[in-house]
Amino acid sequence: MKNPELNAWCNYEHAKVPHAETGPLAGLKLAVKDIYQVAGYPNGWGSPTRLVEAEVDTETQSVIQQMLDAGIEVAGKSQCEELCFSLTGINKHYGAPVNAAAPDRVTGGSSSGSASLVSAGVVEVATGSDTGGSVRGPASYCGLIGLRPTYGRLSLDRTMPLADSYDCFGWFTKDGETFGKVADVVLGEDADDTKLRRLIAVPELDAQLLGDDDYLAYAKGAEIIEKHFDDERHFEPLPFDLEEAYWAFRVCQAYEAWQSLGPWIEKNKPQLGPGVKERFEFGASITKADFEKQVPKRLECRLALEELIGSDGLLVMPTMPSCAPLKNESEETLQAFRERALRLLCLSGNSGLPQITLPLATVHGAPLGVSIIGPRGSDRRLVRIAEALV
Repeated sequence: MKNPELNAWCNYEHAKVPHAETGPLAGLKLAVKDIYQVAGYPNGWGSPTRLVEAEVDTETQSVIQQMLDAGIEVAGKSQCEELCFSLTGINKHYGAPVNAAAPDRVTGGSSSGSASLVSAGVVEVATGSDTGGSVRGPASYCGLIGLRPTYGRLSLDRTMPLADSYDCFGWFTKDGETFGKVADVVLGEDADDTKLRRLIAVPELDAQLLGDDDYLAYAKGAEIIEKHFDDERHFEPLPFDLEEAYWAFRVCQAYEAWQSLGPWIEKNKPQLGPGVKERFEFGASITKADFEKQVPKRLECRLALEELIGSDGLLVMPTMPSCAPLKNESEETLQAFRERALRLLCLSGNSGLPQITLPLATVHGAPLGVSIIGPRGSDRRLVRIAEALV
């Protein structure tokens, strides 16, 4: 197995996946999160129970195929958390990949192996997926660029579903130039070219940072963005109730996750790991009426954010409450950190607006991401900011 010290690759026999010999991504290597189909590999979903039934795929997920057609080479499939319902990066069955940027800390999940491999420089590009934060969180923890695109902009065909109205395709790189090359291939240009120039900050979101050291580190990162735009952030009140937005996300995501994977779980009875088991049990307990009560709260969050950001605004905010938690933290501590993080991560999820996290800060000797949420469809313009800053 390649790079065994990282514990980041799936232990699959290497398959030679055809790719173009020339193109804008030629010479780059790609790790593929183990929820996307790639011809020649099984699709294991981070679950040994799933792997028993998984056949070798004969077709490749369409966004990955675009990358292959542009010359990138698949180096293998990367480990993910079990059924992707976690933000920590510790898989009960396969262990935890190593965060090369902070080896005593977690990588974050569920795109844990992908973030590990890019942070260690083993591959230049790795795919992730983001339902609750599984691109943005690991990118923040591992010092990487990560984009949660506008919901629906990139196809999720031939992909394990988790929560249909939240799931998004994403990817990681260390540097802005490489991230931009991938964006050119998979995103193309934005339909609207309105210049993004108005920086917005919300004190209630900044207050989710854990402590003074985190705030000071984040503020330095935000200043880098301000200097790029030659403009100060304009502080605005949060135009909706953050607790209501958080619970709308928790209920809607868990309900959809049980609708997607509950039948498979009931049939196959996998031995789910701590945290993952309880989240699926929570999803199973939610009635359709419970779900429908939360839909208006989610809509309220979306409409309020769209009005706040407008067509030219950028909401600057912390990606996560702090750097990655230490590997030896208790399950209770990790769960409390997760719940705090989701109060930041749920904004893009509930609204479907694009969010990019940039490795612009460091605290406690580890990376801390600074995020920008832009207008719907502004994905390529957000990537240009990353290209300029990272």
